[in-house]
Amino acid sequence: MLIGLGQLSTPYALENGGWSSVLLLIGLGVMCAYTAHIIGKCLDEDAGSKTYQDIGERAFGSKGRIVASTFIYLEIFFALVSYTISLSDNLPLVLGGVVHARLPWLHLSTEQMLTVMAVLVALPTLWLRDLSSISFLSFGGILMSLLIFATVAWVAVFGGVQGSHEIPALRAERIPGISGLYVFSFAGHIVFPNIYTAMKDPSKFTKVSVTSFAIVSTLYTALAFMGAWLFGPAVSSQITLSLPPRIVATKVALWATVLTPMTKYALEFAPFAIQLEQRLPLRMGWRTRTLIRGGVGSVLLLLVLALALAVPYFEHVLSLTGSLVSVAISVVFPCAFYLRICWARVSRPAVAFNAGLILFGVVLAVAGTVSSFAALLRSIQRAHFH
Repeated sequence: MLIGLGQLSTPYALENGGWSSVLLLIGLGVMCAYTAHIIGKCLDEDAGSKTYQDIGERAFGSKGRIVASTFIYLEIFFALVSYTISLSDNLPLVLGGVVHARLPWLHLSTEQMLTVMAVLVALPTLWLRDLSSISFLSFGGILMSLLIFATVAWVAVFGGVQGSHEIPALRAERIPGISGLYVFSFAGHIVFPNIYTAMKDPSKFTKVSVTSFAIVSTLYTALAFMGAWLFGPAVSSQITLSLPPRIVATKVALWATVLTPMTKYALEFAPFAIQLEQRLPLRMGWRTRTLIRGGVGSVLLLLVLALALAVPYFEHVLSLTGSLVSVAISVVFPCAFYLRICWARVSRPAVAFNAGLILFGVVLAVAGTVSSFAALLRSIQRAHFH
C-alpha cells in the first residue's frame, strides 16, 4: 500500500527542496510510522472497530465517521486522477512511434487518445465483484515499484549518464510545495485497521508497520538521491520520464509505470463500492446491485479521466492531494483519534507530543495546499496563454 506512485516524484521533490530536504522525507516517514502505531492502540481499545471510519466514529461520533469517510473518498479520487496523469505521461513513450491514435472529430492529442483507450480497457474491472484476481495483479504493483528502483540504480551505474549536478543544500521557499509529495508517499493509513484486524497476532502490528516504513523510507531516500544526482535540475516530476530513451532498462520501467494504474482502478474503488452496496436495500437482486455498483464506478472513472486530461500536471495534483488530504489522514486524524479514545491512559508528555504533531500537520497542510494550488493555477494559466 505504501510503495507506489509517490516514489516516482521523490527525486523531483529532493532536487526542488535541496539535499537537506531529505530530513523532511525521513522525518515524515518516522511520524507516519508512529501514527500507524497509535491507530493500533485505538483498535486495542475497542474490539468492535474494524475500519478507519469506525475509529473516527468511536472518537467523535457520527461526525467523526462522516469526516473520515469524506477524506478517504477524496484521497481515493485524487489518487486515481494522479495515476491517470502518470499513465498519460508514460504511455506515449512506451508506444512511441508505434501508435498514432487520432480521430478528426475529437479534439484530442495522440497522448490523450491513448489514455482514453487505456482507461476504457481497464473500465470492465470495476464491474467485477470478486477482486481476488485483480488483487493478485496488484501484488505486481510491488514488483513494478522495485523494478523501477532497480532500473534507476542500473542507469546510475551503467547508463552512461553524467551525474553530480550542483543542487543547493536547501530551498526553503519550496518546502511547502514538496511536503505534499513527501506526505503522499507514506499515505497508507486508511487500510491499516483492516490489516490489523486481519492479522493472526495483532500484537505484532507495530513491529510490522515500523519495519514497513523503515524499508519504504530507505528505498525512497536512495531513489531520491540517485535521481536528483543523475539528472539535477532537468529531473522530471516522474523519474521514469528522465531515464535515457532507447535502452532496455528504461522500456522496462515505463511498462511498469503504465501497467500499475491499470490494476489499481478496481482496487482503489473497492472501499467505496463496498460502502455503496451496504447502503442499498436488501430486497434488491444481485443483478441490480451489480448494475448500480458498476454504473457508479464507470461514471466516477470517466470523471477521473476527464479531470486528468483537463489538468495534466502530475507534480501539482500529487502535491495538492498530499497536502489537502493525506496529511489529515496520516498525521492529524490519528493523533486526534488517539487523544480522544485513549485520553485516560495518555501521559502529559504524550498529550503534548500528539498535540504538537496535530499542530505541525495543520501548518504543513495549509502551507502545502496554498503553495501547490497556486503552482497548479500558474501551470493552467501558462497552458491557456500558449
